[in-house]
Amino acid sequence: MLSEMQEEIIESIWRASESKCYCIDDVRKDCSIEFMDEDLLKLEEEGVIVKNRDKILFTEKGKALAEKIIRRHRLAEVLMSSILKLKKSDMEEVACKVEHSLLSEVEEAICTLLGHPEYCPDGKCIPKGKCCFKRIQSVNSKVVSLSELKSSEQGKITYIKPVNHSNLHQLISFGLNPGVIVTVHRTRPAFCIKFENTELALDKEIAKDIYVWRLNPE
Repeated sequence: MLSEMQEEIIESIWRASESKCYCIDDVRKDCSIEFMDEDLLKLEEEGVIVKNRDKILFTEKGKALAEKIIRRHRLAEVLMSSILKLKKSDMEEVACKVEHSLLSEVEEAICTLLGHPEYCPDGKCIPKGKCCFKRIQSVNSKVVSLSELKSSEQGKITYIKPVNHSNLHQLISFGLNPGVIVTVHRTRPAFCIKFENTELALDKEIAKDIYVWRLNPE
């Protein structure tokens, strides 16, 4: 797992290389955060970059990682500018925050929703993803009621829409908060789920009020 700082450095190396600039000074000027030589050494030890005197180059592994990071950032920029109509200054700030936490499923859904854009608002190329090569034309509904999941399917809780507040507080007390990943253990005779080393039987009507982001099987 890369830290946000490492992702920012990798982004800057990519952007500098797009302008045929490979020097460490060029990367430092582009980067939004200050980094030390030790930070570059860590990326080198992890096989992401190689340093040749004052130049930084990606390894094959590093290039693949950089493409994913740049893709997320530039897709977020397109979303912010074309759909949410944010100003350029706000767009960049929000895109930076979004890119670090964008799930691959969400990334593909955004790309498909936007029609597989090839360029960001600044006219720079957006690396293609699997959905682009497949030319997927529609976004399947990913947020569904927990009750719609089948046995062994997983979902990440996005929100709860209970009939009353007591049900909400009860679910939260069990640990069913937004962000928690649940696995449907079985649907009959009782609807049972597993999460964080806990197994819980739920009334089907209560399960209907829990909305999850359906996760792809491993």
